[in-house]
This record gives sequence, C-alpha cells and structure tokens, in this order.
Amino acid sequence: MRQRRVVIVVYPGAQTLDISGPLEVFDTVNRLMAEQASAYRLQCVSPDSPSVATSAGLVVQTDPLDAAEGAIDTLIVPGGPGLKETLTDTSFVTWIRRAAARSRRVASVCGGAFLLAEAGLLDGRRATTHWAFGEQMARRYPEVTVDPEPIYVRDGPYITSAGVSTGIDMALALVEDDLGAACALEAAKYLVLYFKRPGGQTQFSMVLDTQLTDQEPIRSLQGWIQENLHRTLPVSELAERANMSPRHFARVFAQAVGMTPGQYVRRLRIARARQLLEATDLSVRQISSRCGFTAIETFLRAFAAVVGLTPAQYRHHFQLRTHSGPAVEPPWAERRSA
Repeated sequence: MRQRRVVIVVYPGAQTLDISGPLEVFDTVNRLMAEQASAYRLQCVSPDSPSVATSAGLVVQTDPLDAAEGAIDTLIVPGGPGLKETLTDTSFVTWIRRAAARSRRVASVCGGAFLLAEAGLLDGRRATTHWAFGEQMARRYPEVTVDPEPIYVRDGPYITSAGVSTGIDMALALVEDDLGAACALEAAKYLVLYFKRPGGQTQFSMVLDTQLTDQEPIRSLQGWIQENLHRTLPVSELAERANMSPRHFARVFAQAVGMTPGQYVRRLRIARARQLLEATDLSVRQISSRCGFTAIETFLRAFAAVVGLTPAQYRHHFQLRTHSGPAVEPPWAERRSA
C-alpha cells in the first residue's frame, strides 16, 4: 500500500484540537491497519521547531519547515488564537504557498483558511471557516467566496473545514477518499464519532447574531422582525415600516445585511425554531405556527434546507435537558429581574 505523507503546520498559539483532531484520525487508521503497512506518514513542522506551545499550552514536538521538502500528499493548516500574529509573518505565508504547490491536496481547519487565503490559494474559490469569522474573512479576502454554513467545503485540491472539531469530520472524509468508506467508518467507530455528522455547521451556532447592521432604519427593523416572527412579514410591509419603496428597501437591506429581506426573515424563523426545539416541548406544528410558517410542510422543507436535519432529528440531538426532566433555560433567554 502506498504511504501518504501528511504534513501538519504548527505555529505558536495554534488551536490544539485543530492539530490533534486530524492527527488522531490518521493515526487511528494506521493502528487499525497495524498488520499492514501504515497508510499515512505523519509529520508536524513549524518555524519554531523543535517544540511549539498550542493555545491550550500543550507542547507539540515538531520538525523544522525544511524537513518537509519534497512531495506532500496532504498539507494541513490549523487555526487558533496565534493566527493574528502568524498572518503577518510573510516568510511563513510564502512557505505555505510553496508547500501547497508540491502537495496533492491542501486542507485547513477553522481559522486556518485565513492563512490559505493570505497565501492567495483560495482566490476565486469557495471556502468555509468558523461561523464566527465568516463575515470577517469575506471582508478581508473579497476574492474568496466564503460559505459559513458547511462542515467542510471542497474546491479543487483545497478543502477548508469549519470550527475546531470539524477538522475531524474533514479528516474522516479524506480517509474515505483514500481508503474507502469502510475504513473511514471503522476509524469513526473506534473514536466514537459520527462517520458523517448530521446537518451543516448552522446547527451549532446562531449565525444571524453576526449579521446585525449598524445602519438605521434597518437595525431597528431587525429588532422589530425578531419580535414579530409569528406574522407573515411580506416585503411590502417591511418596506413601509422603513419608510421606503419596496424596490429601494430591498436594495438597501441587502447591502446592509448581506442577504435579501426574504432570506433574512426565513433564516431568522429557522433560528427561532431551533431555540424552541432546544428549550421547549412544543410540538413541531406549534413551533411552525409560532415562527410564522403558514403551512407545516413549508416549515419542514425550510428547516431541512437550512439545518440539514428534520425538526425531530434536531430536537433529538440538541434539546437542552437535565437528567431529571425539564428543559434547561437557554443562554439566549431574557434574564429575570431579581
């Protein structure tokens, strides 16, 4: 069996799980295939060799960057709090660009996509990153089409994964590409992981929290929409509240928020539905009505399109419950006065 060389780039303050997650997946495959030749040759390299402290203080033993000369099968770049300083290290960014040129495929975890973009590797391509940084990445690198929702995105030889633990999902997908679904499934079972995690990245975050504009009257209207999701909310009514013609309003809203009014209301309805599924025992039909869907079939289709799960599946995975029963008050609930 051909041994594939996997090189993970480490820098001070890199996210620990961005490094260890993919490493454990590939190493698990090697151990499960112990009677055969190892499928992967793993190597960590760093400009700060021989040892680098990650964001959690874990010290990783690394080889120097020049030890990674020659052909690379898979180059992996992590994210982490140390990313800010690392992005200004032009020699390191140049090394990534040159190493990518001799790699069969290049992958990033979480904020590692910023380093790939800084190196110009994602220009004209679609990519993802941690949901909290999607808007920032889109502003900083306008040549990159940033999609903050998927667990990971493939575009040619580049694979970018979302927040932190999604590097594990990505690594399992790479194993499946290399060695087949049965091998990847065996590794996932051994690590007690989903082989293919249900849904997209949106199920783990309130993406719309990052999309509140500071432009009036749109910001005030966003607050009003939040309080009136049970209503039908046609664009004509929203435009009237903003004292604009529907056509002008649609253009101003899209420029301020980054999506059409209809898309925004739909996403907000789904976000509210997720909250109710997590924190209440309301039926799916009741939740559909409270979130402004006139037909439950429309709600089911919209929810599955955004989240990647049915409402029942989402509730099964994410309902906030104590061991004894009642739902835990979610962090977005209003605080009660003393």
